[in-house]
Amino acid sequence: MEIKLGTASAIEPRTWSLPEVRNITQNRLLLHVLFWAAYVLFFGLLYGSYIDDYYNAFMVELVELPFKMLLVYFNMYYLMPRYLLEKRYLEFVVYLLLMMGVITSIMQFVLLPFLIHPLFCPTTCTKDNLTLYRFIRNGVNINYVVAITAAIALLKNWYRHQKAAQNLTQDKLEAELKVLKAQIHPHFLFNTLNSLYSLTLKKSDNAPEVVLKLSSLMDYMLYDANAAKVPLEKELAYIKNYLALEQMRYGTRVDVQFTESGSIAGKQIAPMLLLPFVENAFKHGVTTETENAWVRIDVKVTDNELVLLVENCKCSVKASSSTRDMASGIGLKNLQRRLELLYDGKFELEIEDEPDSYSARLEVILD
Repeated sequence: MEIKLGTASAIEPRTWSLPEVRNITQNRLLLHVLFWAAYVLFFGLLYGSYIDDYYNAFMVELVELPFKMLLVYFNMYYLMPRYLLEKRYLEFVVYLLLMMGVITSIMQFVLLPFLIHPLFCPTTCTKDNLTLYRFIRNGVNINYVVAITAAIALLKNWYRHQKAAQNLTQDKLEAELKVLKAQIHPHFLFNTLNSLYSLTLKKSDNAPEVVLKLSSLMDYMLYDANAAKVPLEKELAYIKNYLALEQMRYGTRVDVQFTESGSIAGKQIAPMLLLPFVENAFKHGVTTETENAWVRIDVKVTDNELVLLVENCKCSVKASSSTRDMASGIGLKNLQRRLELLYDGKFELEIEDEPDSYSARLEVILD
């Protein structure tokens, strides 16, 4: 039976401008002032070039600015959060049109005849400016700033939600990886401590060596394994220490062979990723009652690809049953999930469950 899983697919100099830019982007009041200054400048120049009178154009923009700001902030901080973002679209449109009608009416029938006309264009402005056409034109002009600010607010809201979703997803992935890694440690520690206990009872000369290797493995698990990536040399050294401990535990009853080929210098891998394959070869394929059992581990590195092949015998009914559990149970799901989280689209995992043997072959693209 074969199961295939996965797919192969010195201190820097300080830049003086970065803190200033960061402070500006975090200062909301300053950003709003800069926006309205840019708005007045742009439309003042635009309208001034059209009537060939920049002074009057800028003064008109400044007089109308408070009313436009009132409409913009009413829309951004009341209508949009309460109606648009809550998907109450009809109410949003109705209330926005009503508010625009009120502001346009004030500008049309109060500002124009009693302030703008007498002060800035007493001779050039005529009654035609108070017509329905002028009313509609003023309403359209207001639409520009409302549309611009609404678009900015919607983009900001979308970005904030995207950022929050990304942070939540990242937090979930990190938490899940920690749980999956934590499931590996207890099995190994339990087996190793049992072996150490047996050796101390026998007053074996191997007990100090077991303590030394266990100390090295604990150092790796407590410190290096917390990193996102570790040198491949460390991961393989960890596996070799693990194999040495298991060999001490089983002695001549288990034939363990480990081969390694290819250049591993400079290669990085997720910590504790390969150990479950080796651990399960002993846990599910070798038992304390079995003699003449065997485990084969082969590691090949070519360019940025690592191929791990782990094989073990099924030397007893108990071992065969446990291996089948591994092929369909929690162990394989754990490995599969870690690989999906860490190497999505960059790995291929093949499981072969034969009557007398069990093998797992992993191909993964390294960073």
